[in-house]
Amino acid sequence: MKKTTKIVIVIFLSVLLVISAAGSYSAMNFYIGKKSAEAKVNTTINNDFSGDKQTNTKEITIMFIGDDGRKDDGDEGRSDTLMVGHYNSKTKQPKLISIMRDSYVNIPNDGMDKINAAYAYGGAQLTKTVLNDSFNLPINYYAVVDFSNFVKLVDDIYPKGVEIDAEKDINLDGVDILKGKQRMDGNTLLQYARFRKDEESDFGRVRRQQQVMNALAQQAKNAVPILELPKIAGEAVGYLDTNIPSDLLIDLAKDFLSGKVKNLETLSVPVEGSWDFNDYTESGSVIEIDAEKNAQAIQEFLKSGEKQ
Repeated sequence: MKKTTKIVIVIFLSVLLVISAAGSYSAMNFYIGKKSAEAKVNTTINNDFSGDKQTNTKEITIMFIGDDGRKDDGDEGRSDTLMVGHYNSKTKQPKLISIMRDSYVNIPNDGMDKINAAYAYGGAQLTKTVLNDSFNLPINYYAVVDFSNFVKLVDDIYPKGVEIDAEKDINLDGVDILKGKQRMDGNTLLQYARFRKDEESDFGRVRRQQQVMNALAQQAKNAVPILELPKIAGEAVGYLDTNIPSDLLIDLAKDFLSGKVKNLETLSVPVEGSWDFNDYTESGSVIEIDAEKNAQAIQEFLKSGEKQ
């Protein structure tokens, strides 16, 4: 065997060894991060969830549910926040659909009610079914986080805080926020995203939640050193109740940290001209929606730009 051939083989084997070691390092640190977070919280709740099959291997949809865990407002166990994220790994386009929590929809076996009641009646699985039925919206994966874990997650991933241009002065649960640019820790960011005690109610709150999600996505690449990514990804999974596979989560994180992902596009449901307020239901004040018009708007939103 020629000397040059031997050198090429040695170099090739060395590269394989490095790749293998890096893979083991990533897996080990992901596991360490996950176990570290799980030691602090108990997150496994929705074991019965069965996601819809992906119709396109390049596209995924993830249902995000925020649970405040409180019992003092008559909404015990209801989802406080409901969003659906869509990501196209080919075009690098993330999209986010926010569903107003007071949207009046049909919940199988329970009749008409606010959409956030679905989580109380049947967890993530029933909430997925309602999204399927009401909006023809397929859901591949889910992620549920309660507010206390959201605070821990933000503080772990963004130790220097998250930069937000607050649109107004806000006071909620003892937290004072002044209008203007600032860095928010996890608890301050949570209160900013939760606030709805003004004339805009849930409409303003959804807009601020989308602002927060966009800031988290855009600032992630500067918050997490690449070598710490596996451990941070593991911690994220540990804080969440989710069925997202660890390898998929790491792949998504790599895309966002690469800086190649496009700006987040958002849609609020119900869309303009498709709803009315109703104060005379057994569920109290609700938003009556034209489900067909909103389902069409969602499909158009998801398909826009797909040929890029």
